[in-house]
Amino acid sequence: MKTPLSSSPSVVLRKTRFSPYLFTLLAFIVFVAILYGEDFMCILGQLEPSPGRVISKPKPVKKISKLAFAIGEGEEGCDIFSGRWVRDELTRPLYEESDCPYIQPQLTCQGRGRPDQDYQKWRWQPHGCDLPSFNATLMLETLRGKRMMFVGDSLNRGQYTSMICLVHRLIPDDQKSIKTYSHDSLTVFKAKDYNMSIEFYWAPFLLESNADNAIVHRISDRVVRKGSINKHGKHWKGVDILVFNTYLWWMTGLEMKVLKGSFEDDDKEIITISTEEAYGMGMRSMLRWVRRNMDRRKTRVFFTSMSPTHAKGIDWGGKPGENCYNQTTMIEDPNYWGSDSRKSIMKVIGEVFSKSKYPVTFLNITQLSNYRKDAHTSIYKKQWNPLTPEQLANPASYADCVHWCLPGLQDTWNELLFAKLFYP
Repeated sequence: MKTPLSSSPSVVLRKTRFSPYLFTLLAFIVFVAILYGEDFMCILGQLEPSPGRVISKPKPVKKISKLAFAIGEGEEGCDIFSGRWVRDELTRPLYEESDCPYIQPQLTCQGRGRPDQDYQKWRWQPHGCDLPSFNATLMLETLRGKRMMFVGDSLNRGQYTSMICLVHRLIPDDQKSIKTYSHDSLTVFKAKDYNMSIEFYWAPFLLESNADNAIVHRISDRVVRKGSINKHGKHWKGVDILVFNTYLWWMTGLEMKVLKGSFEDDDKEIITISTEEAYGMGMRSMLRWVRRNMDRRKTRVFFTSMSPTHAKGIDWGGKPGENCYNQTTMIEDPNYWGSDSRKSIMKVIGEVFSKSKYPVTFLNITQLSNYRKDAHTSIYKKQWNPLTPEQLANPASYADCVHWCLPGLQDTWNELLFAKLFYP
């Protein structure tokens, strides 16, 4: 008579040795399944199917890459840079010149005697959608513990000043300050309670040049140093929102002088290349620096396009010798573009930026600013040099048709920046 299996010593021994391990393994599987839930099921789902088992093909998952600081999305299919100017007596200007002590004396047009204020009463209206209203509270809260920096020439300094004017009223006087560093190249506005700063760094070419002195830079024979962006870039590291511009200083003619080597070399090798080629060189250096030094998950980079000038009235159908002086109305031709040189530079920007591996937001302010021949500082600014009798007799001869009055057009640039920062 066979011994029952239950009483077999060998079987009992094997059960004693095996069961605890089996129990432990099963307990572990149950524990993992409960703990990780769906993740555990996904793991099981990736196992090879058994014969006859039908598994539906998983749907591709669209990878969403949300830009830093974005809180929403812009209206689909709406180009906020394409639109028209509409008169707005209710909300314009966004602040008063007398209420913003940070405006440079070359931009305080009312304080310098400009008799009209119509240039302050216009709002940009995109076709088919609306710009979100500039929210100073949201901007300050977003900048809490962070740095925002504008890098470029005096036109970018105007946009920087506009940004300060838009937010400073919410900050108590004893909690804000402004100071200049690094031989006047770096200006820093700070809000103590927010532990944040809005900064401007003077670098008209972005690359190192012989015009890098923020005070003494009126040099006719301009030279840029190839591949030298790190000279300035070391001051930009650690910035959370970076706004670049560079254009006007490149426009010295059809050609540009480029230095190979160093400005300290005894024998300097200087070559001459086309303005478009030199500008493209500068753009590639900027994008290379951005790719190597900015974290796309935490930071944002903007580039403001060319700010137009209105020095030749014949461009918009005016009289010979006419410019922005005494202009109180804008250009109404929606197809007006201005000089051809801007078209060639815009083409360079398009070609270089299309190859960028870092998401740089392009602020296309050129076309909408083209219409605004009425918004320049003209003669209503601080004159750094005494005017000659000949100039005084002919105001158009010393009118500044490059820079813009504040408040005014550049507040709109910052509204566009605001829109693209939070609703890209």
